[in-house]
Amino acid sequence: MQPMTTSTRRRTLLRTSSKRKSPGASSRESGNSQEQKSALHICPEVAKSGNVDACRYNNNCRFSHDLDGFFAQKPADLEGSCPFLSVGEPCPYGITCRFSGTHNKPVESQNPPEKSFEINSLKKDLQKLLWKNKVSFPKANAQLKLLGLAGGNKTKAMPDVNQVEIHSESLNGPDNLHLDDDNGVLCSSANEAEPALITCTEKDCLEDASVIDPSRPLKKAKSSVDEGRCLADNNSGTYHMDKDFKGINAQNGPQEISTDSLCSSKVDLSLKPHPRERKLIDFRGKLYLAPLTTVGNLPFRRICKALGADITCGEMAMCTNLLQGHASEWALLRRHSSEDVFGVQICGAYPDTIARAVELIDRECLVDFIDINMGCPIDIVVNKGAGSCLLTKPMRMKSVIQAASCTINIPLTIKVRTGYFEGRNRIDSLISDISDWGASALTIHGRSRQQRYSKLADWDYIYQCARKAPDALQVLGNGDIFSYLDWNKHSADCPELSSCMIARGALIKPWLLTEIKEQRHWDISSEERFNILKDFVRFGLEHWGSDMKGVETTRHFLLEWLSYTCRYIPVGLLDVIPQRVNWRPPCYHGRNDLETMMASDSAADWIRISEMLLGKVPEGFTFAPKHKSNAYDRAENG
Repeated sequence: MQPMTTSTRRRTLLRTSSKRKSPGASSRESGNSQEQKSALHICPEVAKSGNVDACRYNNNCRFSHDLDGFFAQKPADLEGSCPFLSVGEPCPYGITCRFSGTHNKPVESQNPPEKSFEINSLKKDLQKLLWKNKVSFPKANAQLKLLGLAGGNKTKAMPDVNQVEIHSESLNGPDNLHLDDDNGVLCSSANEAEPALITCTEKDCLEDASVIDPSRPLKKAKSSVDEGRCLADNNSGTYHMDKDFKGINAQNGPQEISTDSLCSSKVDLSLKPHPRERKLIDFRGKLYLAPLTTVGNLPFRRICKALGADITCGEMAMCTNLLQGHASEWALLRRHSSEDVFGVQICGAYPDTIARAVELIDRECLVDFIDINMGCPIDIVVNKGAGSCLLTKPMRMKSVIQAASCTINIPLTIKVRTGYFEGRNRIDSLISDISDWGASALTIHGRSRQQRYSKLADWDYIYQCARKAPDALQVLGNGDIFSYLDWNKHSADCPELSSCMIARGALIKPWLLTEIKEQRHWDISSEERFNILKDFVRFGLEHWGSDMKGVETTRHFLLEWLSYTCRYIPVGLLDVIPQRVNWRPPCYHGRNDLETMMASDSAADWIRISEMLLGKVPEGFTFAPKHKSNAYDRAENG
């Protein structure tokens, strides 16, 4: 055998490396083979129609088409009827629905079904453009230039062709648009007589259109432009939606399209609106449900709306994830038709990231206001320079608020804590500036970042800030409101306070909103509380789906909520009324077995409650709450 030469060895290595698969290829292939082997992974098209021939991929489909095998492994149907039938809609899950046995039964209801829909979903066309970094932000970029903020990262390649600005509310679906793979431009295949739905921006409008890396701070550049100037909303190449939510169509809201400004790349500063000319929201005396991470989802907000909430806000969404087109992050912006006054909360570290995010939200979603979180105490958020970290950087706060407020025409609100370090409150010294920078409202959580949720909120300091605030800035307080007496006390002690935000109190007892509206202590029974849980499950199945995956997702968020509701002590069992939010009740027996089970701090009892609503849990199921409270002492399910 002759020894291998250098050239032969090189060719052998090249052949070997060419056959080497990408790191994720093997995992994807193994996952696909697992799906094909399992009859439970039925093809969605086959499941929806019940017909094997409905799938256009036939034998090449990576999902199973074995209907007999699927029915043999499918768990038994749950008790009750399909949640989609109650709203007069066909079930989109077909045979995979856990209530599929009721699909052919008439709805037993005398009243006509109430129309229920969700909006602000992420369209696939927009998501693809976000992935490719081909969405332009003319208003945000021009505003950043006006403020003297130069781009920090321009390493991303710009497209050779004109960039495309797409608006998801203008799209009827994938049938009227197709993506040209050669140049990345979306083309319309609809009726040519209709105005074009795509805005092409010229080269001079795209100098800084790329999304800047949020890990790099912006640098100040010399600018002779006044920092207080705001951009005009005219001639910026965008469409505007009618912001009246009543009567909106879920697919296509009313639109005003100006053909004169379709390809305009100049911003007319003479037509700029003053910050005070924007639409304002009156928070005075309104019940405002706080944006609550994990538990403040859309089904929970529907519960709170039915119990008396006036204003709702979505869960905190990270700006970088929104700009990168993460579907899970965009899901936090979803809005239900019952939410008549609705806002979204975002979190970011740098003005360019936040300005582009608010422009994107204002353009693609229907919201009444945008809230910037500058008080989140979570380490992973603070370590990236966002949340409470901004309280230590007032100049960064200024740049963020100015850039965001002048990019949009809907109200911009800010949520803060008293300060970063305990005993070093600083919001009172910034409150006038926050108003001048363009914020319409300010919510103050009466704790520092270092304090987290320990001790009681400092309402005296909140009052001090409210009295210092200018008339143009609405100030809201937040912290430890757990009865209508707390609400009345804060409103009476400080008339300058516009309203109070309800947060953990609504998690523990959402009927607190009804108590405040009706000015009474509600000695709610366990049956009434269980009916509220039933409504949550029904809303959850509508939102997350009624198939096996949707049922388990609904169960997960129900268990997260039950980890808070167990802290509630029935009014009829209290020696001192009202209960305080920081009380940790001892073990006690309720007035019936259901009330005793609801008071348990063991996850095993929470799981039993979920089984009463959603059937048996899968084999090997365990649960530990994401936000472990002091009352939670058994992480291993009892």
